[in-house]
Amino acid sequence: MFEMLSRWYKRRFSDPHAVSLVMLLITGFIIIYFFGSLLTPLLVAIVIAYLLEWPVNRMISLGLNRSVSVSVVLFLFAGVMLIAFLGLVPTIWTQVVNLMADLPKMFNGLQSYVSQLPEEYPDLIQPHMVTTLIDTMQDRVLKLGESVVTSSLSSLVSLVTVMIYLILVPLLAFFLLKDKDQMMSAFFRVLPRNRRLTDKVGVEMNMQITNYIRGKVTEIMIVGIATYITFSILDLRYAALLSVATGLSVLIPYIGAVAVTVPIFFVALFQWGLTPELGYMMLAYGIIQALDGNLLVPLLFSEAVNLHPVAIIVAVLFFGGLWGFWGVFFAIPLATLVKAVWNAFPTPDMEEAAES
Repeated sequence: MFEMLSRWYKRRFSDPHAVSLVMLLITGFIIIYFFGSLLTPLLVAIVIAYLLEWPVNRMISLGLNRSVSVSVVLFLFAGVMLIAFLGLVPTIWTQVVNLMADLPKMFNGLQSYVSQLPEEYPDLIQPHMVTTLIDTMQDRVLKLGESVVTSSLSSLVSLVTVMIYLILVPLLAFFLLKDKDQMMSAFFRVLPRNRRLTDKVGVEMNMQITNYIRGKVTEIMIVGIATYITFSILDLRYAALLSVATGLSVLIPYIGAVAVTVPIFFVALFQWGLTPELGYMMLAYGIIQALDGNLLVPLLFSEAVNLHPVAIIVAVLFFGGLWGFWGVFFAIPLATLVKAVWNAFPTPDMEEAAES
């Protein structure tokens, strides 16, 4: 057994370039795992820098220098974000307050409906089953209320952090965009010389992350706007709140779509009951999800992220468990990184071909 492992180790890690790649990956993993919370402003700034690199390059091609281009693009981006924030936040906050006020009515209506099930289906549902279900629902609602109160108190502390981030993130994004070439040169100087595989994986990952961030932001906006228009036409309550939730749900492939469907269904059920309006709304929502998965995602991402759905779900669960939100957000690029590293490592066939 030990000899077999020794042969595998020598076959895979005889190349110094492979050793350098593994050491860099381990170092990056340790830094993100232990200091990820401290690096949150930098990670947000990196995402913004990737998102704005294309318009900056377009302005440079028009004859402006990089500093002016970065300043103009960041100013326009900040203005758009401010307008969206001032327009969305008051509406969403009002709808959250209204939804919290309606939750007891929703719960009572659901409780009344469940209580009638043993009379309508005596052969399938027993009274003790209903009692257990209602007790469980009450316990969940109480825990939800406690978590809302706790979140409200902790949000006062989080508000200070957000204010700091609002200053740090734009500054970091500005310097990442403005001094990109100098920073990359300084970074390459500290890397080991044997980095042929590292450069190969780095080029592929840079393309993957660029396409992923731009495509994901575009997908969030398109899905959110389409959902809001649909819900507004159908006069569904809390249209803005549910649309934002639907747009953000695309950050978690497959799982997000299922999770956001549940509150949408119950809100529509509370508003209309078991009526044709409920069916029309769910049909329209299903069409949006189908178009997103079968038309929008292939159009935006093309073959840039060629991963099996099982691999994507496993990546979301694994990296989300390790790094929370950022693990979920970068689950697909990280899964692609694993695939790229695996493909980049030398194999016996590659070694024989190189020797010949």
